[in-house]
Parts: sequence; C-alpha cells; structure tokens
Amino acid sequence: MTAPNTNDVVVLDDVVRTFGPVTALDHVSLEVGAGEIVGMLGPNGAGKSTLLSLVTGQRRPDTGTVRLFGADPRTAAARIGLGVTPQETGLPANLRVGEVVDFVRGHYPDPMDRDELLARFDLTELVRRQTGGLSGGQRRRLAVALSLAGRPRLVLLDEPTTGLDVEGRRALWSAVLDYHREGSTVIVTSHYLEEIEALAERVVVIDHGRVLADDDLGAILAQVQSHRVSFDSPATAATVEDLPGVTSATVDGEHHSILTTDSDAFVRALVDHGPSFTGLEVRGASLEEAFLTMTRSPAQEAA
Repeated sequence: MTAPNTNDVVVLDDVVRTFGPVTALDHVSLEVGAGEIVGMLGPNGAGKSTLLSLVTGQRRPDTGTVRLFGADPRTAAARIGLGVTPQETGLPANLRVGEVVDFVRGHYPDPMDRDELLARFDLTELVRRQTGGLSGGQRRRLAVALSLAGRPRLVLLDEPTTGLDVEGRRALWSAVLDYHREGSTVIVTSHYLEEIEALAERVVVIDHGRVLADDDLGAILAQVQSHRVSFDSPATAATVEDLPGVTSATVDGEHHSILTTDSDAFVRALVDHGPSFTGLEVRGASLEEAFLTMTRSPAQEAA
C-alpha cells in the first residue's frame, strides 16, 4: 500500500468482503479526500451498503485495509467525527422528536444546537411529536438530521431519500448541500440517478462488488445515459446489431429491443439503411440497463 494522503478521510485498499459464497466487495480500492461530496451509484445489491458498513467499523474486511481519518474505523476515536444515516433507522416510538435529538447530541463533545438542527430539516414544529406518530417522510428527515447532530467531519448517507416524495427529496438534498458547503465530507449512496446528479461532484459506480467507474459527474453521466430503442421487424438480430451505436440487443420473435449510446444515429441508420420496421419507441434506459452495458465483458459482446 502506498503512503496515505494525510488529506484523505476514507481509504480502502484492495478490500474484499464476502458473505458465504457471495462476494459483496471484490478488491475495491477507493480514496475520499476532505471536503469532497461523493455519490456512490449502483443498483440494489451492488455492494454500496457493505462498503459503508466497513467505513463505519460495523464490519471488517476479509482482506485489504480500511482507514477512517487515518485510523481503524472500529476505534471510537476515529468514529467521533462520523455521522451516519443507514437505509433503515429504528426510532423509539414513545420518545418525542426533541428528546431523540437531545439523546443523540449528548454523545458528542461539540454537538449542533438543537434548534439549529431541527430548523435545517424543517422539523421545528414537530419537536414535541412522538416519533411513532411521524409520517415516513418525517422519520426520514429526522434520521438524516440525527447524522449531523455531532457536527461530523464525514457524513455517510445510505439511500437517504428512499420513500420520500419529490418535494421532500429536494428539501433534504438542500439541507445536505448546505452542510457540505460548511466544509464537511459527504458520501451518499443511491440507485437514483437524479439524486446523484443533485448532490455529487464525483461519482463512483459500483456493481457486483466492483468499482466500474470513478470520475466527475459529467463523465459518469456520459456513460450511463444510454437509450432503449424497441421496434417490430422480421430482421435478424445480427442485422440489427450491425447498426451504429448498439451496445446490447435482444429479440423476441419479431420484437427487437436494443440499448444504444446514440439513439439519433441508430434511428437514422434504421430508417435509411435498416430493415422494415413498425412500432418504433425510444426511451431513456434505466440505470440497471445502463449498468448491464458497462459490465458487458468482451466475451459477452462477441457472443
């Protein structure tokens, strides 16, 4: 392992983590510097949550090393600067919102003021409400608020807006971005492309436990913004695959479905030089479809 950068908040070096026969992380190396806001993008089951569990010290790697602020994340000294919102948070139903916030704040040497914390997440009017009486969106906002209670230098948000409506998601994004602008480092995982676009400056794409890409937001968007084109035609799959821009093609009877990085070029070629067709439809590919394109091996492409 090379000498660590003293500016790095999180370092994973050649990390492997398995669960029985399943490899959740497959030789992952990653560095996150102070002040970065990094989006970890990938489908469900890609390994994002496992990676965060190693950074928080909840699990240890089978092989490789993990460092948090230069130390073992299983030590309390390393975790004191860490704030976390897991995918699911259990809140004591009989405690009031203010009581839960005060309880969490009490574990830190320099906590955020309660009123300030509640105001950031539009929870002030709920301070005396029992958490068991909160809506799903309110509970999610409270869970993210609690991750900031200790004024952490690093915030880990695992699928932070799952279950929120559009307005709630945008409000939460705004609160997270405001905190990041104050100097914190943020790592957020999501399978929502919109969420990563709203929050991240740098994007790490993970699938099947491997880092597929690690680049700035614009470069990653160029890779995942494929399109799905479908139509009916008696043409063979080989004929369609020869058209420009095709990265994946399937056929069911006469129904063709292809992924392309340039739908305009593909449709022009289909009209000008391709076989006869009907029922043409073009739409944005899902992230899962785009990931399939990114993970196709040369052998698969040649098959």
